[in-house]
Amino acid sequence: MKSEILKLLKEDDGYVSGQELCERFGVSRTAIWKVIRQLEEEGYKIEAVRNKGYHFIDSCDIMTKTEIESCIRGTFGKSTEYYDTIDSTNIRARRLAEEGAQSGTLVVADCQMAGRGRRGKEWVSPSGKNVFMSLILRPDILPGSASMLTLVAALAVHDGIKRETGLETSIKWPNDIVSNGRKVCGILTEMSAELEGIHYVVTGIGINVNMEEFPKEVRPVATSLLLETGSKVRRSPLIASILESFEAYYEQFMVQGDLSGLKSVYNQYMVNAGREVKILESSGDYTGKALGINEKGELLVEMQSGEVKHVISGEVSVRGLYGYV
Repeated sequence: MKSEILKLLKEDDGYVSGQELCERFGVSRTAIWKVIRQLEEEGYKIEAVRNKGYHFIDSCDIMTKTEIESCIRGTFGKSTEYYDTIDSTNIRARRLAEEGAQSGTLVVADCQMAGRGRRGKEWVSPSGKNVFMSLILRPDILPGSASMLTLVAALAVHDGIKRETGLETSIKWPNDIVSNGRKVCGILTEMSAELEGIHYVVTGIGINVNMEEFPKEVRPVATSLLLETGSKVRRSPLIASILESFEAYYEQFMVQGDLSGLKSVYNQYMVNAGREVKILESSGDYTGKALGINEKGELLVEMQSGEVKHVISGEVSVRGLYGYV
């Protein structure tokens, strides 16, 4: 009820009467008053005027289950678990999925103690600064297609950031969001599957939001939305915007069964497209020109000989010839 009351107050430009809230939720005025007090204690500014009702004024960068759910506009994230501190949102999401959590269930944390990125790298995770979120999905696709969901998520993060901050980011194939050549977001997709089908997929997203500085070792390749825009970003609306875009792209992906309907927009946002890149793989490194992705999400790399290689996500690393991108 608290999330729904908060959403109603946010959506109404005027005053919402206590009586209206009582009738809508079937509770007493005292129960409504207690919810308003709880919201105020969490940091919301709500004006109460006799014979008028309640009026939402403002909130800071509040990130709670109530705040996140009040920002959600679709079905993704309608069921949210929030933690101040957690080992990893992906670990918790996998446990929930094993217990039968429905598709679209979201896990969010303010701080991760055991977060990791691609190839097991640790993700810097201080409190009160970033977004750590994992979404449970149950797509009816073959396991070999699951890696494409990482690219779907990248599109959603790009759009969510643009909608909330105005910042135009790029995608470094396959799963990094970058701004001015530095990483602002990483995406990690994990799944439980059998040969014939997928039990569940967990897509984890970590975004540097309000980080003011980074450890020396990652400073050359890491940035945050705050550093790029000069303004602090409210994390809960950002999460909701990403989920809204994710849901739309996911539906399109499921209709097509691949990225054929999304590859043109992905290639438009891809920072590697048209550039010389270095492919790092176990059999040996090589360079070529990145042409974009195909409908399977594979990176197409043109060699000097004219041969076009299909690079599969997860098996290699891609670098720019002169740095990270």
